[in-house]
Amino acid sequence: MEDQEVIKEFLIESSENLSRLDQELVELERNPGEPELLAGVFRTFHTIKGTCGFLGFGRLERVAHQAENILCRLRSFELELTTGLTSLILRAVDAMRLHLGSIEAGGREAETNDDELCRLLEAATDEGKPAGARTPMEGDSAPQRAQSVVADSAIRVDVHHLDKLMNLVGELVLTRNQILQFTSSQEGAALISSSQRLNLITSELQESVMKTRMQPIGVVWNKMPRLVRDVAMACGKRISLEMEGAGTELDKTIIEAIKDPITHIVRNCCDHGIEKPQLRKTRGKPIEGRLTLRAFHEGGQVIIEIADDGGGVDTAAVKAKAIAAGLLRPAQAESLSEREILNLLFEPGLSTARMVTSVSGRGVGMDVVRTNIERIGGAAEVSSRTGAGTTIRLKIPLTLAIIPGLVVALGERRSAPRPERAGPLGGTMHFIIPQVSLIELVRLEGDTARHSIERIRETAVYRLRGNLLPIVYLRTVLGCPAREEDSEVVNIAVLQAGDRQFGLVVDGIRDTQEIVVKPLGKHLKGLTCYAGATIMGDGRVALILDVLGIAQRCGAMVNSSREREHSEQAAETGQEAAGKQAFLLFRSGPFERLAVPLSTVSRLEEFPQSQLERAGNRLAVQYRGRILPLIPLAPILEPGLGDTASGKDPVQAVVFQSGERTLGLLIDGLADIVEDSASMSQASGRRGLLGSAIIGQRFTDLLDLETVLRVGWAEWIGGSTSAAQVELSCLAAAIDSKSRSSELSREKV
Repeated sequence: MEDQEVIKEFLIESSENLSRLDQELVELERNPGEPELLAGVFRTFHTIKGTCGFLGFGRLERVAHQAENILCRLRSFELELTTGLTSLILRAVDAMRLHLGSIEAGGREAETNDDELCRLLEAATDEGKPAGARTPMEGDSAPQRAQSVVADSAIRVDVHHLDKLMNLVGELVLTRNQILQFTSSQEGAALISSSQRLNLITSELQESVMKTRMQPIGVVWNKMPRLVRDVAMACGKRISLEMEGAGTELDKTIIEAIKDPITHIVRNCCDHGIEKPQLRKTRGKPIEGRLTLRAFHEGGQVIIEIADDGGGVDTAAVKAKAIAAGLLRPAQAESLSEREILNLLFEPGLSTARMVTSVSGRGVGMDVVRTNIERIGGAAEVSSRTGAGTTIRLKIPLTLAIIPGLVVALGERRSAPRPERAGPLGGTMHFIIPQVSLIELVRLEGDTARHSIERIRETAVYRLRGNLLPIVYLRTVLGCPAREEDSEVVNIAVLQAGDRQFGLVVDGIRDTQEIVVKPLGKHLKGLTCYAGATIMGDGRVALILDVLGIAQRCGAMVNSSREREHSEQAAETGQEAAGKQAFLLFRSGPFERLAVPLSTVSRLEEFPQSQLERAGNRLAVQYRGRILPLIPLAPILEPGLGDTASGKDPVQAVVFQSGERTLGLLIDGLADIVEDSASMSQASGRRGLLGSAIIGQRFTDLLDLETVLRVGWAEWIGGSTSAAQVELSCLAAAIDSKSRSSELSREKV
């Protein structure tokens, strides 16, 4: 048993070392004079060889020993590292990886003949001629000491244990939600205080446990330098690889799911995207193509961009191939936008390659990319410029275990807005929409609700800021009976499914919650409208909607409305290329038209005066189990100006996330949400304003959100963090007391 543990540790460490070797050898080929890099590669081979001898893996030891001899001659300057020699060492790495896989699978080395490889390695070693005395390399032992320090601060944990820990935390989150819902209707300061403490500890524990499963995306990218080098050599090209954001972290499950899609994309960029050196020279480009991998956080997701500087995508060729493959009719092809033509690259069997090679050209790969990315709740997009290159953009969720979601209701009536228990189809049922798929919520009332939804070719559509939005009714999708009463209110959740948007009409909208995703049983796998299930705070089960599955199920409706959209030119598909973004417009004090990017806004809230608490000059409200500081905006923009917002009833607040803090900016009123390409016409010297721009064809002041939140928080705490904590405690106690008094009053009534 002890020997098995030693072998298991050896396999883990050796696999990590070989993955790092691929990247280091490619880098060493580009920088052969880098002594520390060469010393690190040598030590890796030396370590594997020594452990193999101890464990009795003779074949693996033999290959490692021959490769180590070459590295030794390179260190003593008796050999010069060439492309051929690098390829030979990489072959040795592949052979060692094969033996390790065999040992892991069956406990013994692979039954392969390494004689030819060892003969080539030995011949390469003997070819070198002495080039002077060996110069000891500085720092040979220093990195080893550094590694031991790192080893002392880290331990390896079996993924099975992490999965079990994650499941337990998920159950704790569910229990926390139930306790919070129970205590909200109970008396007793001690009980409420304990539940709030439980909420805080559970949230911190959940965050910490999730971090243990996070891995940097560099785990995937480490293999790309070797892949790019091999594909470039096979295609007769010269390609450099740049990687940005390798430290961006994702859940291990997500990391495993994106390995193959990213590999497919990188191979296609090298083969299809980047031109051969002679053609690049003719076009006035550097003969060495450039491939860039970039990862960063945006809107609660991780964005991965793979970009090349090649010739771009020939959209005419894509249309011709799609027509030839029967994917499009000629009439349909003429009405497609450039973005939709590019998305045809994700269709099965479509390839623009002129010939099938060992690298690509069979039309298999890009459809697998989209399928795998969408399976984990992500999306894939393509953008391209002729002669300038192509960028593929992947939107990936951070984790699949615990996600934020919007709770929506189906079956509620205005006469009984919130029944306590769910019933059959005639009762109230709750569903979860993953927040990553949610763009915005639209509420229509009165005449607007009755007349704003139109019918085009049997498809319901709603004009949202000039764009035709296909409408899907959740009742229809799930086969529920239609509502008998005419609705005075229509709730539309605007959702993103891949490259498409549509509106989902639901009967009621509740609130956002952190939900624990439970997989559906095997007998329910065929229900494409559901992505899983979760347990609500009151113990009821709610199904999680699969936005992509709903879009595919209603694909005919969505597609027909999009065709009509092109014919009417109601929406410009090139908005993104033009740099348009959504802005929230509002009023504050003397400033009648202020704007912030909608992507920076967490929520829009209204609070009645009865919920507000003041401590000195500080204003706050209990918000989602925590204290939300409320900061009047007008005095920040115009020092000396009185607070005009906090006296209203209800007060209006725009909630932002500033680092680890959640802050609410008090405003006088909301104006609109507008999509426009705002470019600052003039800078502002006023504190809290970036400058002015024309948004929605009107003069608008752009808010300097970073400065406003920083100044507002500093003024709110009064320069004393400890004092602010005391004030927060007092406010919390006051709010709890007021909440209990309100509940007692309602009970007496």
